[in-house]
Amino acid sequence: MKTRFAATAALTLTAVLALAGCAGNTSGGGDMPGMNHESSSSAPASADANDADIMFASMMKEHHAQAIEMSDMLLSKDGVNERVAALAEEIKAAQGPEIQKMEQWLEEWGADTSNMEGMDHGGGMMSDDDMQALEDATGADASRLFLEQMIEHHQGAVEMAQDEVDNGQNSDAVALAETIIEAQTTEIATMKDLLDTL
Repeated sequence: MKTRFAATAALTLTAVLALAGCAGNTSGGGDMPGMNHESSSSAPASADANDADIMFASMMKEHHAQAIEMSDMLLSKDGVNERVAALAEEIKAAQGPEIQKMEQWLEEWGADTSNMEGMDHGGGMMSDDDMQALEDATGADASRLFLEQMIEHHQGAVEMAQDEVDNGQNSDAVALAETIIEAQTTEIATMKDLLDTL
């Protein structure tokens, strides 16, 4: 009897572990398998997006778009510091896919962003005069101005991302905000170091 009981218990344990393994694989990558229901692909995207998430995605994609525009301006110039140009390339490579991701989320959430037209899209955004100054700058001056402007731009993005971490509900959007905080804080430090060498 003991042997049969032990075998039955072992089979039951194996089945439970197998089921737990399956649950873990479909949980959307959460820390606790089976607990992160909001990120399940079967849940409607709008079900776990609040106003803070919509505001974050709407504003940050415009913020990123300006950073890419600034990077393109710098990269079109001659005589730009090589390390500053490399940083501009990195910014474009990171932020382009993030824009696409946020646009996809807004579409999935059915977000109405029409009332956000004309907003300044958060702190750190460059004015028309700022953008014209960067357009007109050349060589080493352009490198220096790009870094000064992009430091301010990144600081605004970090603040926006922190607002999303504090108030957002969508786990994917909050995770992106955390990534932005980490990446752009590191880039701010890099840019400050570069400025000291120019």
